[in-house]
Amino acid sequence: MESVRSKPIKYFVFDFDSTFTQVEALDVLCEIALKDNPKREEVLAEVKRITNSCMNGEISFRESLESRLALLPAHQDHLPELVEKLQKSVSPSFERNREFFKNFSDRIYVISNGFKDFILPVIREYGIADSHVFANEFTFDDEGNITGFDASNLLSTDEGKVAVIRDLDLNGDVYVIGDGYNDYKIKAAGFANKFYAFTENIERDVVIDKADHVTPSLDEFLYLNKMNTAISYPKNRIKVLLLENIHPDAARRLKEEGYQVETHDAALDEEELAEKIKSVSVLGIRSKTQVTAKVLENANRLLAIGAFCIGTNQIDLTACSKKGIAVFNAPYSNTRSVVELAIGEIIMLMRGITDKSAGMHQGMWGKSAKNSNEIRGKKLGIVGYGNIGSQLSVLAENMGMDVYYYDIVDKLALGNATKCNSLEELLGQVDVVTLHVDGRADNKQFFGANDFAAMKPGALFLNLSRGFVVDVAVLKEHILTGRIRGAAVDVFPAEPKSNEEEFVSELRELPNVILTPHIGGSTEEAQENIGEFVPGKIMEYINTGSSFLSVNFPNVQLPLLQNAHRLMHIHHNKPGVLANISQVLLKYHINVVGQYLKTNEDIGYVIIDIDKAYSDEVIKELRAIENTIRFRVLY
Repeated sequence: MESVRSKPIKYFVFDFDSTFTQVEALDVLCEIALKDNPKREEVLAEVKRITNSCMNGEISFRESLESRLALLPAHQDHLPELVEKLQKSVSPSFERNREFFKNFSDRIYVISNGFKDFILPVIREYGIADSHVFANEFTFDDEGNITGFDASNLLSTDEGKVAVIRDLDLNGDVYVIGDGYNDYKIKAAGFANKFYAFTENIERDVVIDKADHVTPSLDEFLYLNKMNTAISYPKNRIKVLLLENIHPDAARRLKEEGYQVETHDAALDEEELAEKIKSVSVLGIRSKTQVTAKVLENANRLLAIGAFCIGTNQIDLTACSKKGIAVFNAPYSNTRSVVELAIGEIIMLMRGITDKSAGMHQGMWGKSAKNSNEIRGKKLGIVGYGNIGSQLSVLAENMGMDVYYYDIVDKLALGNATKCNSLEELLGQVDVVTLHVDGRADNKQFFGANDFAAMKPGALFLNLSRGFVVDVAVLKEHILTGRIRGAAVDVFPAEPKSNEEEFVSELRELPNVILTPHIGGSTEEAQENIGEFVPGKIMEYINTGSSFLSVNFPNVQLPLLQNAHRLMHIHHNKPGVLANISQVLLKYHINVVGQYLKTNEDIGYVIIDIDKAYSDEVIKELRAIENTIRFRVLY
């Protein structure tokens, strides 16, 4: 009878500096030793230059080691502080995969051109035996000063790593994970099956070019080898596309989390986005990009959309829900910026400042108090009393204005604001009308001829909400006749995709009209806030399943996942789905440790935390349940 051939044992060989830890230990030791040295920065720069030259294969390791130690006035008393810093600088993906090191400690080796003096205290915390760590050793003089290294140690030579792995004579498949050229040499010499260029901390082109695979994190390596237990899916495989010059803090946060991020300054048209979206898991946009049903037909990998603004009318929310795509926006982050612009424009229009300023630039000295008024005592009419309208109400009242407001939803008045029962009631008595309505389809041409006719003669008009809610032609007509004394418009029915396109509008060159390029929320403070808030909500959704503050998903706020796997089932809100989920769990005797459910009129969102031990068949059957839109496993 023919014997069954067993699979070869897998051995894992890791570098230490810039792989196991995020830093080069000798660089850190140099920083410690040179703490009060006036030439500190100069010496540090030279040490780092030598380190990089060696890692890129430009100089020999022995030359690099000798040169760096010659610059290093270090003492053995510096080593405890170094070890403490290194323990706090372990690569995040190594830290979260402690279980891997514990489970495979007998097959894991650390082979480093660094020094055992600082490597062993760090490695021991991960369950790796001292006998599996190979590195150099410092030499000291009688006063404890570091004088050099043990020159007889193989790892002080150029081919040291190759020699060590050769002498180990590991009987199985050897996988090397490191960031330096010397790590690649093990594979080049024929003593490793694969070399993985580790890029979580540094990317060296010469090393990447030689690698069998680039692994931006240990998660990626474990996922490729079907050994991932810490997280269900490597974040470096999740592609994020950010359009319309979104604040760089957003890209920074997402990159720090491990995502693959691509940015564009301008919007993409429907055809461009429909093609680009095919490989994207997270899309970030502002107000110009239109995420249509046609675009979403190609969005089979898309998990979430972030609108880095308040409005979401540019996104087909119904189509998103049908595909199980969660949409998040920034309902509060730029409120103050919009309100301040509105206050400033009201003052400017009351004083006719823009026309006076334009005249001054042409040499005209038009000093006059005619049609120039304070805002104190004037009546402000706010149409739409949401986050922006209500905050504007407070600030305007503090500046002496009498505030009136109208909203289709019953809203509590703030301060001394007066609620109006109809739009007509408000329009007939206020000196300034400002729109702050949302972008729902029903609001198209919301404010038209009858509404302008109902305003007090000589009133001011502001629109900082949505371009399509106002009949612009009628507004122009009333400005030219003088019935509307002045206007400020920040949003338009058609807007350029980028700053390079011409802005075309019939409101151009009208008297006492302030036109701004959709900048209500475009302050550095607001964009920074949005750049923090929206990525935070998206990462929370991807990492935990929490859909809190999503504009189209049932809102579920979830606890942190602990010692369990989380099953997330998004489905059409149809009868029988929950019963079918329960039947699958019962069939396989699954122990449920937590369960959460929310529905809206379109979809249901079920989150179930279960014990880690279960059959793959459970996942297959849950995915196959009728009316399932999307299913994810998270751990």
